[in-house]
Amino acid sequence: MDWKTFLAPYTQVVEELKIKLKGMREQFEYDSNHSPIEFVMGRVKPVASIKEKMNRKRIPHDRMETDLQDIAGVRVVCQFVDDIYDIVERLRSRNDFEVIEERDYIQNKKSSGYRSYHMIIRYPVETIYGEKHMIAEIQIRTLAMNFWATNEHSLNYKYENQIPKEVQSRLKRAAEAAFQLDEEMSKIKDEIQEAQRVFHTNKRKD
Repeated sequence: MDWKTFLAPYTQVVEELKIKLKGMREQFEYDSNHSPIEFVMGRVKPVASIKEKMNRKRIPHDRMETDLQDIAGVRVVCQFVDDIYDIVERLRSRNDFEVIEERDYIQNKKSSGYRSYHMIIRYPVETIYGEKHMIAEIQIRTLAMNFWATNEHSLNYKYENQIPKEVQSRLKRAAEAAFQLDEEMSKIKDEIQEAQRVFHTNKRKD
């Protein structure tokens, strides 16, 4: 299989989504001094990870494009939990791609403690052979959720998805601590945003 050719449109999806989401961030900052988007990143799943997931989930090659929904992945990181749902609503209303599935792992956290909001989209890409509709995943989470998930991912890689029970227990406690931090910060959200507005206003004067 020619992986480079297969993955090319996924790379295009990621790059285009990053540009659009970063554009949203800049518009927010220009209009209101507060952006619900802290930063955006994206990646195309490495071939080794694609093969591993196909084997684990027993996905045949002819179903890769439909059953592997996270080959193209973009992550939006926010300051506050409320910001996540603000972004979700704005993405639902866009007409440059179609949201085909949503998974709220914030209200319904995974057993591991993982929290995030996932949106599966169908995104049109213009190729030299015409328009092609690609499946991609957008993850939206807070800074605290992202910190936890990044470390859990590293541990899963180290232990080949068989994290020792003691480490799992610590991870769950850390997940709850991270969510408690999000909840406490949400209670002073207005104070934080006012401070940020003052900072940005003074910065512009300088």
